Amino acid sequence: MQLSNAIRKAKAAVTAISAGTLFAVAAGPAMADDFPSRSINVIVSYSAGGATDFQARIATMAAEEYLGEPIVITNRPGAGGQVGWNHLVRRGRDDGHDLASYNVPHFIAQSIMYDTHYSIENLEPIANWGQDPAVLIVPADSPFETVDDLVEYAEENPGGVTVSGAGLFVGHHIGTLQLERAADIELRYVPTAGGVDALRFVMGGQVMAGFNNLSDAYRNQDRLRILAIADLERDEDFLPDVPTFQELGYDIDNSSVNFRGIMAPQGPSEERLQWLSDKFVDMFNDERIKSQMKEGGSPMNVMGREELKEMWQERQAFLEDLFAEMDADEIEEELEQDQP
Repeated sequence: MQLSNAIRKAKAAVTAISAGTLFAVAAGPAMADDFPSRSINVIVSYSAGGATDFQARIATMAAEEYLGEPIVITNRPGAGGQVGWNHLVRRGRDDGHDLASYNVPHFIAQSIMYDTHYSIENLEPIANWGQDPAVLIVPADSPFETVDDLVEYAEENPGGVTVSGAGLFVGHHIGTLQLERAADIELRYVPTAGGVDALRFVMGGQVMAGFNNLSDAYRNQDRLRILAIADLERDEDFLPDVPTFQELGYDIDNSSVNFRGIMAPQGPSEERLQWLSDKFVDMFNDERIKSQMKEGGSPMNVMGREELKEMWQERQAFLEDLFAEMDADEIEEELEQDQP
């Protein structure tokens, strides 16, 4: 897969930048209280090789230059991200040396639908690097040439269109729910262990369609057909010819967009959190990182702490409304009984 080649390139870039910035470590930009005093651990709550892991390694590859200490990424996948984020809150050091990458709306949706140890109340936003919209994809040889084709078939065959995604109550699931509402159709959602598996389900023909990350779909577009993007505008950098759902007459906004960034558990002082936010924002804006992200087909949207606080609150309110009449246990039972 093209994804594997992109990962190898990312690792090579990390090595090159790390070697080029070793000279700056001794005089690294530490705070007045000598923070950070050791390497910073960042939990990625998904498997190595997926979009979040791939982007996190690029986004943090200049950490020694900007933070004065290296970042060590630890993958803790499971339960759609719950394993890693629960670990951060329950066992992470609360002094700023233990952080995690976040996925919004994923962790917010899970905190609403499940009994998690985390929520926006005990997690602190630091900085955002990415904005990865969900796209509707079908196999390259699919009879569905357009969204209208898929909707027409679904109208005639309620529940007959299988749609893969990277788990329950993640951006891909939200995109599926929004399409059902906007088109007044019934789809059969197929949650998988992650975005890579969901992509393979589409490319291998195990499902008829899927919602997936723009970045992953972009890197594999020779094996897919991308029908629409669930965002407010087209992505002119990567998929300029792919229309938004709204352009096609479907009332689907950017609520399924996967925002990715760095967060901390409660505990660090506001001064330390703001220092981290400023440094991460500077790092994410580094032209070398931006170049690597673009080469990997990964859209960026750099935001700092204050802007993220507002965004998290807005997403919380939207998702509470979207899931108001849903029961996670019932949905899981139905899906288990109705897998393709």
